Amino acid sequence: MIRFVSFASILLLWAALAQLSDPRHLPGPLPVAEMIFSEARSGELFLALGATLARVAASFAIAMGLGSALGYLMGRCRIADDILDPWLVVLLNVPALVVIVLAYVWAGLNEAAAVGAVALNKLPGAMVLAREGARAQDPALDEMAQAFRVSRRARLRHVVLPQLAPYLAASARSGLALVWKIVLIVELLGRPNGVGFKINLAFQLFDLRLLLAYALPFVAIMLAIEVLLAQPLERQVSRWRLDAARHRD
Repeated sequence: MIRFVSFASILLLWAALAQLSDPRHLPGPLPVAEMIFSEARSGELFLALGATLARVAASFAIAMGLGSALGYLMGRCRIADDILDPWLVVLLNVPALVVIVLAYVWAGLNEAAAVGAVALNKLPGAMVLAREGARAQDPALDEMAQAFRVSRRARLRHVVLPQLAPYLAASARSGLALVWKIVLIVELLGRPNGVGFKINLAFQLFDLRLLLAYALPFVAIMLAIEVLLAQPLERQVSRWRLDAARHRD
């Protein structure tokens, strides 16, 4: 109920400000809704959303998979940490825009460059959290698993993953928020489709109705993913960790 009231207050504030402003500078909710339905009927909205969500999913999967593996390796192996840490520091401090432009210059204006640039911007964050999770693991549990000759699969299931789970969940939530924002920049700079491309087109036409008609549905989808998938998954991970702890005890 509180969330509904908060959402309604945002719409009312938007409508009030639109009444006081030039429609070209701030269109109201109804004109934007009309534009959304118009783009949806033509199919352009769904094509743009589909292209962008595909890039978000691909970039997120690559960054989380590779970043978590490298981060865990750095947390468990001193040599790997010494070798990869300078690269990690560089990636953490290079601006996202620089990475995107370099990817397009070196690899061309293609899909691989777009997805790779987004994944590379998310990669260091995943590495940092996975490394911290690996370092925080209880060495006594590893020694106990070795003493009882626990299989690698069982050790991964009952010892490693429950301890890494909070770090991976935090990495996933923060990473998703970062990835979808960078995807829009990648599309704006060098892709012929997607929400970012449409926003760039709307900017060139100075059509704020069109801009909001593509931005708001995409934001709504990402919020739905956060509320319906990311948050429940994080709660499930917390319960799984507690269950695994009880199982070990």
